[in-house]
Amino acid sequence: MNKLRHMSLFAQIVESGSITAAANALGLSKSVLSQHLKELEQSLGVMLLRRTTRKQSLTVAGQGFYEQCKLINQTAQLAWLETAQFNDVPKGKVKITAPNVLMTTLVAPALVGVCIEYPALELELVADDQQLDLQAQNIDLAIRVGRSKSSDAKQRWVGEFKDVLCGSSALLKTQPPEALRYIANIWQDQHIEHVFTSSTGQEKVFSTRASCQVNTFETCFAMIAQGAGIGLVPDFKLPEYTAQICEVFPEYSLKANPIFALHTFDKQIPMSIKVCLQAIENKLAQSMD
Repeated sequence: MNKLRHMSLFAQIVESGSITAAANALGLSKSVLSQHLKELEQSLGVMLLRRTTRKQSLTVAGQGFYEQCKLINQTAQLAWLETAQFNDVPKGKVKITAPNVLMTTLVAPALVGVCIEYPALELELVADDQQLDLQAQNIDLAIRVGRSKSSDAKQRWVGEFKDVLCGSSALLKTQPPEALRYIANIWQDQHIEHVFTSSTGQEKVFSTRASCQVNTFETCFAMIAQGAGIGLVPDFKLPEYTAQICEVFPEYSLKANPIFALHTFDKQIPMSIKVCLQAIENKLAQSMD
């Protein structure tokens, strides 16, 4: 016996005033509803309703049982309403992860306006250059560079940026780029090969070996700025550092790196995720202009 369903139907019978009226309201036949009531009373071992041809009335046991049934119905209705409202007003906790440089420069600034506009939204931002497991870490939205190999997550292109090979101005005057130390990020291989393209379509291939490897962009930039060597800087960070570093090949550029948003929602994305994703996309679009 489905206890919750029987309790809900019983409450409807009481509130409608008769089995006939309750059956009409529920779209059931009178006989089906009468059978539900009979099974409920048999299961409980007590009479809940006194019924005559003209009226019905609750027994003492029925009155107490009805009060509990009414509470369950009210709780169910409230749960339904509050859950449905998640698609109307962004609220609740949203956990978002992104690489350190994307989080500090693009993702976090993009979400400031979201926090102000939707005070019921609780953001948890995780900056990590490692690709975290969305399900194991309870992550709602991940922003990553390049398409992920994950087969479970839905992936959506949200923008792109270009890496720029840079070094300090003083260092670049001393030796040719091939002779300089290369500062590699942790995601790069030991053997470095960059294919640059000019505005006219001419290609330039730069090959070298990484002699230093770091696990954060901030460390990479610090070493580049202090003259330790050359390395990659995202184009959206370059305007901040033009006084300290410059491009190795200013007339050439590398191909764009795509940025994807990942989530594990099958069909409808919650409104809280939608507003965050839209804000991030808008910020990326501004950085690409």
